[in-house]
Amino acid sequence: MLTQLQIRDLAVIEEVTLDFGSGFTVLTGETGAGKSILIDALALAVGERGDAQAIRAGASRLEVLASFEPADGSAAGRWLQDNELADEGSCLLRRVIGTDGRSKAWINGRPVPVQTLRELGARLVDICGQQDYQSLRHRTAQREILDDLAGHAALITRLRDAHGAWLAAEAALEQLAGAQRDRDSRVELLTFQAGELDALRPRAGEFADLEREHTALAHRQRIGEALDRALARAYDDEDGSAQAAIGTARHALDDVLRFDPELEAPLRLLAEAEAQVGEAADLIRHRLARLDPDPGRETEIADRLAALRDSSRKHRCTPDELPALLDRLQQELAALTGGEITLERLAGAAADRRRELQALAGTLTTGREGAARSLGQVVTKNMATLGMPGGRFEVRVAPLPDGGIAAHGADDVEFLVTTNAGQPPAPMSRVASGGELSRLNLAIQVVATATRGAPTLVFDEVDAGVGGAVAEMVGRRLRELSNGRQVLCITHLPQVATLAEHQATVSKAARAGKTTTAVRMLSAAERVEETARMLGGVKITDQTRAHAEEMLAEGRSGSSRDQPSGRKKKSRA
Repeated sequence: MLTQLQIRDLAVIEEVTLDFGSGFTVLTGETGAGKSILIDALALAVGERGDAQAIRAGASRLEVLASFEPADGSAAGRWLQDNELADEGSCLLRRVIGTDGRSKAWINGRPVPVQTLRELGARLVDICGQQDYQSLRHRTAQREILDDLAGHAALITRLRDAHGAWLAAEAALEQLAGAQRDRDSRVELLTFQAGELDALRPRAGEFADLEREHTALAHRQRIGEALDRALARAYDDEDGSAQAAIGTARHALDDVLRFDPELEAPLRLLAEAEAQVGEAADLIRHRLARLDPDPGRETEIADRLAALRDSSRKHRCTPDELPALLDRLQQELAALTGGEITLERLAGAAADRRRELQALAGTLTTGREGAARSLGQVVTKNMATLGMPGGRFEVRVAPLPDGGIAAHGADDVEFLVTTNAGQPPAPMSRVASGGELSRLNLAIQVVATATRGAPTLVFDEVDAGVGGAVAEMVGRRLRELSNGRQVLCITHLPQVATLAEHQATVSKAARAGKTTTAVRMLSAAERVEETARMLGGVKITDQTRAHAEEMLAEGRSGSSRDQPSGRKKKSRA
């Protein structure tokens, strides 16, 4: 469960530390005091998206630390062990966001990606925000709720992948079929182009090689003269060649080597230089021997270069790209001339992908239908305890129009509800009021806790739009949830607040020209005053306080009755 939340420089909060106990805790305060910021902070701590705009004005970064105590054998405890992040039963999550928008996260002091923080957070906390119940009006959200409660995540991932593979196979088939419709004219053009290029037979790197050879042939006289001079100065001139000079120097040192052993190093270098000059001379002679080829070679090369240039201009590519172009044209021609076989193969592949998709969609439909029946029965039962006796909740699972299959399956999921006995269920988007939607959301969340198993449940004004006896029913339902979970709830209703075991108040004040939000847990006496404020508004009378004390006393007695015989819930407030 969540044991402590520390917040620094988030929105209007400068610094807050709040300790939590087990069971049912409410957060109360005036509208606009910043209660929902606490939920936002907890959401950041468990990996939700955040940005620099949330940083308090004048601060360089925001920081949130959330301390948890995972139960032995819990999903969060096993996850920490599996990921080698466990730390003697404790779990400290830290999140920092700077003014540059960069986000950093730590688990038990070790830096981790935010995605890793989110994976762990899903095993620790389940947050139901203010706008969650409004999403119940949308069929997409209704389908996602049903699939979430039914545990269809892995199946939907497989179906989404299968749907993508089927679309790709259909696209490939349609592309080739479209090409086949223009097959004759395309084959004629490809045959001509590929035949022309095949006759030219361009080779990779050929153009550059020919240009180098053509340049050398065009300047062969100058090259020959330079080679003759170089050969003479390097080797052939007996008196003035480099080879003769090096030989003379080597002999001079060799004569005195016996007097100075240090001359062995320069002697060795001179011998190497003499050998290299000899090798250079051999290469020059070899090049001279090849300098006068067939007289028609220069013309032959010029003609070849012109043919390659003409072909590259015609096909709008460089001469070096001609070989690859020929390969592509031949491959396309082969595909078109063997079109019937290829079309048959692609059609078979698309049919296989369709059958695989249909099988997965059928499995998902069966799972949804079973989950829909179960969800309808349980939510209908919960509605009676939330001030809607005689109401009925159903989940309709119908095929998509024309038997289609989308990435989410072949079903159209819709929540149907009636809040009055004797009336047929109708789409929730048309018949449920805001207050009824919030209670229906709570009824569904009760089911969700049994399947998702997060040890800490957070409700942000789940009681919006209700009051009186119905508000008390909502409070009792939340307290029942806390028998097996830690429940945190933001509320404006005293009927809900007085049923909680712990209460914190959120207040806003101006200090040094800046608005800040403070949060603190309330003592028993302070709870009377806060409840009286919630009951009476600005003017609090003794009668209001007496009423508040009576409601709190009834809440405590009700809490005792909710506990199993001989066992009381531990409180850490």
